[in-house]
Amino acid sequence: MATNPIETPAAMITPRLIVKDPVTAYWFSQVNLRLRREVSWCWYQRMQQPVVEGVLPPVTDAASENLDLVRYINQKQQFFKNDTAAAFLTEQMDSLTVPEVADSRWQWLSAQLHLDAAEQFVLALALAARLDAGLAPIFATCLNDLARPFPTLALAQRLWDEPVEMIACADPNHSLFRYGLLRNVYEGVDGHGWQKPLDMPSMLVQQLIDPDAPLPEGMTLLREQRHRPLDVRAELLVARLHRNPDHMQVVPLLGPGDTEFSGWAGTLAARTGRSAAAVPENLLQDQYHLLALAGVCWLRGLDVALPEQWTQTDKCNDRAEHMLAARELPLRWYLPMQDSALQRRFPNGLLTPPLTIKGLDFEERVDAFKQHLGLQAGIMEPAVEECARRFRFQEKMIARLARTFAGGAMALTQENLRNACANEAVVEMDNLAQLVTPRFSIDELVLPGKQAEQFRDILHAMQSLTVVHYHWGTARVWNESGLSVLFCGPPGTGKTMSAEVLASELELPMFRIDLSQVVNKYIGETEKNLKRIFDAAELNDCILFFDEADALFGKRTDVKDAHDRFANIEISYLLERMERFKGLAILATNRRKDLDEAFMRRLRYVIEFPMPDVEERKRIWQQVFPDNVDISELDIRFLAKQFQLSGGHIRSIAFNACLRAADVSVISSRGRVGMPDVLVAVKRELEKMNRSASDELFGQYSHVFKECA
Repeated sequence: MATNPIETPAAMITPRLIVKDPVTAYWFSQVNLRLRREVSWCWYQRMQQPVVEGVLPPVTDAASENLDLVRYINQKQQFFKNDTAAAFLTEQMDSLTVPEVADSRWQWLSAQLHLDAAEQFVLALALAARLDAGLAPIFATCLNDLARPFPTLALAQRLWDEPVEMIACADPNHSLFRYGLLRNVYEGVDGHGWQKPLDMPSMLVQQLIDPDAPLPEGMTLLREQRHRPLDVRAELLVARLHRNPDHMQVVPLLGPGDTEFSGWAGTLAARTGRSAAAVPENLLQDQYHLLALAGVCWLRGLDVALPEQWTQTDKCNDRAEHMLAARELPLRWYLPMQDSALQRRFPNGLLTPPLTIKGLDFEERVDAFKQHLGLQAGIMEPAVEECARRFRFQEKMIARLARTFAGGAMALTQENLRNACANEAVVEMDNLAQLVTPRFSIDELVLPGKQAEQFRDILHAMQSLTVVHYHWGTARVWNESGLSVLFCGPPGTGKTMSAEVLASELELPMFRIDLSQVVNKYIGETEKNLKRIFDAAELNDCILFFDEADALFGKRTDVKDAHDRFANIEISYLLERMERFKGLAILATNRRKDLDEAFMRRLRYVIEFPMPDVEERKRIWQQVFPDNVDISELDIRFLAKQFQLSGGHIRSIAFNACLRAADVSVISSRGRVGMPDVLVAVKRELEKMNRSASDELFGQYSHVFKECA
């Protein structure tokens, strides 16, 4: 039933103060009339004269005045009857009646909390302080203390006809305080509870004076915007939630980051015949604000959908305590979380079974991309499918990404879409892995024919995953895993270089796993570190490069003590995570025989990197120097034939030769490297490798070497 605005019959300082709820207006009038009458008495008690129109009485000694309360009690009652102004105000109070209104929020509230008249008056006094800005000096006058321009329980007891009825309100466990409707504790305000300010949260004031008041700014009612199918366990949860809560209920929403948690909360609320409101984090600064917001939602019969960030900070324990402060309110909270362990912060009696929200699958991600980008089937579809496979975004992230192309600021092309997705994909490895910037292109990779073909197979396989998994159906038959490959061979034969070329060609971020940070001597810590790595890499396709993999993927041993048992657990955990990893995992080692056979079975490709032959070494020598270095004087064929070196060693020699040939006195953008520089670098590299570097090895150039050495 709609209610007409009512101007309170005894407006105080603020003109035309409108209160739409008639019952609230009644109690506000009670406060105003009693304050006016008390001011009349203060004039008489302190100055022995009637009210001076438009002037407040001066303050006197508060202690003396309070000591005289008993002496003046009968005289005060006579004053209320005989004084013209006081008698008029008393008559006005007696003429007031509580309106009978069907949809009064105040009436509903008092019925729910079983508030008697005195308790409602206390609530009204706090409401008046928030509602009428001009009441502050009147409060101070009535309290006989200009330093206290606020209402207190002591003032309520003084204004009320039966002071003993106010004693119940002094209990800090009174429902008015437990439900967050009032508080009488201010930081920095000394004194007993009777003397402390009575305060009502401002967001509750508007709800009590106006039945049609909007929600506090930032809160939004959730609407079920699309159909979200529920599994059997979710349907059981809905059945459990069909009854209105009679105590605090916390419904955990368990899902990955960037899940549309508020949408799921709206779905559950709609399915249970209720409404839910999404609450921004700025309205939940502390326990006081949370209690106030809880009170608003309780008054309006709304469930509370907390923001996703609520459980993603280091303040989870404090925030759980804030929520538990509102446990007296029969209110339903939808609490997003990514870690089920957070449920332990709440007593079991308050928790319902969680709603487990699975991340979007491939088809749902494709649909979300199309919906938010406004696409139909067409030339963009292959790029959308590739992005949906490589970047396992949730709906909120896809919506944010789509805003990149809103308004035409950037053209929606296949390349731009892939780049935008890569830009949004942030993989947090902390100090467990280092992001590698690829330095090489595929044209620089020198491999024998068999290995080059295997390398191309890996490249093609990664590019074919979308078609094979989601069009041919291997993702349903087996799983959505990516590829795991092994690069093995002597040092310097191109294992790391090949990994970087794959990262460059596939346009995937590459992370080198730092085994010094991952492997931990304390039992269980290595698995935790590995979990962090694989969990971080789970959201977006990337390359995990395990150099010196034999240190981590070694053979399992017979169990002789606890260390053996836990070492085997580490390897078993690695096996399981490798099999589920959706990106490209590259293991590099020069000790293949030390790897556990179970890893070998799970590897899709194994490439043996041999030492390069003469022709391969010749190609390496030709391209190892930068374009700005003149190598026309080098006898490439002699170097390739005479020295059996790997590509890594040749690269080291080339760099050392450049350093030797550079003239620091002449700054030039071009350089020249001759045979003497290279031969010296070769000799030193061989010595570093503990190999023979006799003069005979340098053949026809031994005399040149002698001159430069």
